[in-house]
Amino acid sequence: MFRHSLVTMIKTPDWAKEAIFYQIFPDRFAKSSNVPKASHLEAWDAQPTPHGYKGGDLLGVVEQLDYLQNLGVTALYFNPVFQSASNHRYHTHDYFQVDPMLGGNKALRVLIDEVHKRDMKIMLDGVFNHASRGFFQFNDILENGDKSAYLDWFHVRKFPLNAYNELEAGYDAWWGLKALPKFNTDTEAVREFLWAVATHWLEFGIDGWRLDVPNEISDDSFWQEFRRRCHKINPEAYIVGEIWDDPSRWLQGDQFDAVMNYPLTRAIFGFVSHDLNDKESDKCGYRYINRLTAEGFAKALQSNLTTYHPEITQAQFNLLGSHDTPRALTLLKGDEDALRLAYLLLFTLPGAPCIYYGDELGLMGNHDPFCRQAMPWGTKSLWDYDLLDYLQDLIELRKRYKAFSRGTLSILKTQGCALAYRLEYEGQEIILAVNADKKPVQLTLKLSSGSYLEPLESMTLSTEKDLLLELEAKSARVLIRQ
Repeated sequence: MFRHSLVTMIKTPDWAKEAIFYQIFPDRFAKSSNVPKASHLEAWDAQPTPHGYKGGDLLGVVEQLDYLQNLGVTALYFNPVFQSASNHRYHTHDYFQVDPMLGGNKALRVLIDEVHKRDMKIMLDGVFNHASRGFFQFNDILENGDKSAYLDWFHVRKFPLNAYNELEAGYDAWWGLKALPKFNTDTEAVREFLWAVATHWLEFGIDGWRLDVPNEISDDSFWQEFRRRCHKINPEAYIVGEIWDDPSRWLQGDQFDAVMNYPLTRAIFGFVSHDLNDKESDKCGYRYINRLTAEGFAKALQSNLTTYHPEITQAQFNLLGSHDTPRALTLLKGDEDALRLAYLLLFTLPGAPCIYYGDELGLMGNHDPFCRQAMPWGTKSLWDYDLLDYLQDLIELRKRYKAFSRGTLSILKTQGCALAYRLEYEGQEIILAVNADKKPVQLTLKLSSGSYLEPLESMTLSTEKDLLLELEAKSARVLIRQ
C-alpha cells in the first residue's frame, strides 16, 4: 500500500483522470498540402524505414481532428515535434523551434488553438536527458574543442571528440549512441535551460509533458523543481514519465503525476493471451511477458491499483502499445478477440487509457521501425471498422460512467482464465466478467438482488441471489446495476 508523509499534499490533474489519449507520431499520422515539403520523401504507403521521412505535419493533424473527436479522443500525446535531423525527432537541434517539416511554431499554434476549441488537451514529448550533435552548444564543442564555452553542458571525457566515426566518442551519450550526447544536468546553466524549455511551451499553451527516459536524470531535485516551475505556469499541467522499471521514486507526489503504465500493459497481455509473439516482445522493454491465469492477473491488478496514492493511480497513463513496442495486434499474433479483451480491460480500469495511432483500425507492425508506419487514410480496405466501432462504444461507455475512471475495484471471482470484478463509485456499481480462455466458461457470482443493464448487448438481466453468467470463449460481459 502507498505510504508517504506528504500523502495529503498529493494532487494530480482532474482532467487527466478522465482523459482518453491518442498517441501521434507526427511524421506518420497525416500531412497537409498547406505545409511545404522537402522533395525526397518516402511514399506514404511504403514500408517505414529507420531514417526515411513520410512528411506528416501538424496541420495534417488539425485536418483530422473531426476523426479523432468522433472516435471519442479528448487528449493528444505527440512524439517530439522540435527541430531535429530524424523522423522521430528524439535528436533535438532546437528546443524552441517546431520542426519546419511539421509546419513550424505557427502550425503548433494553430493545432493548440483548434484542439482547445474542442475542449481537448495536448501533451508534448520532452527529451531532456540528451540532445543531438546538431544542438548548438554541443556543435560549439565540436567546432572549438577544449576552447568551447560550453564544455560543462555535456560529459566530455577527452579530445578529440569523434562524433561521426567508429573511434571512441570522447563524451557520454545515451546508450552509447553518438547522435545523442547526454546533458550534464549538474551544470546550473543546463538546468535553467531545460526548465525554461518546459515553461516556455506551457506558456505557449500545451497541457502537459511526457518525459523521455527521465530516470536517467537521476536527481530528485531537478524533477522537483521542474514540477514546481511547470505548475507555477499551469497548476493542471500533466507530467508523465517514461519509466519501464519500478517508478515508486518518482510517484511520491513531488515529481511526476504518472508514468507510462507498462506493468499494467504486460499484465493485460499476459492474461488475454498465452500465445504471444515473444520474439517481438523481447526486442522492446516488455522482454518476456509472463502468462497469467485469472488469479495471477487479479494479483497483478490489485498491486498496480494499490501501490500508489489514489490520485496517482487514477492519473496513470495506461496503454497497449507505443512507438517503442510492436503493435498490439502483432504482439497478439493477430488474435482480434484477445485484442478486444485487452481494450475492454484498458478502458474499464482507473488511469487514462491511450490508443496508439492506427491501433483502432487493427494495424499490425513489428518493433521499430515497422510499428511506425503511415496512417492508411487512403486505403480504407485496411481498416477494421468493427474494431473501430467497438472502441467507440467502449469510449462512450467510459465517459458515461465515472466508476471506470474513479471507482474502487474489488475482485469478485477468479476461475481458471476467467475473472469478474466490481467497480463502485458514488452509487454506481459495475460488474465486469472476462473469459480469456479458448473455451466457454460459466461464472456464478454472488450479487444482491436487482436488475443489471448490459450496455454492449442492449439487454437487461435480473437476479434474486446468485447470478450464473455464460461466457463464450475470449469474451466479456459488462453489467451495470440499475
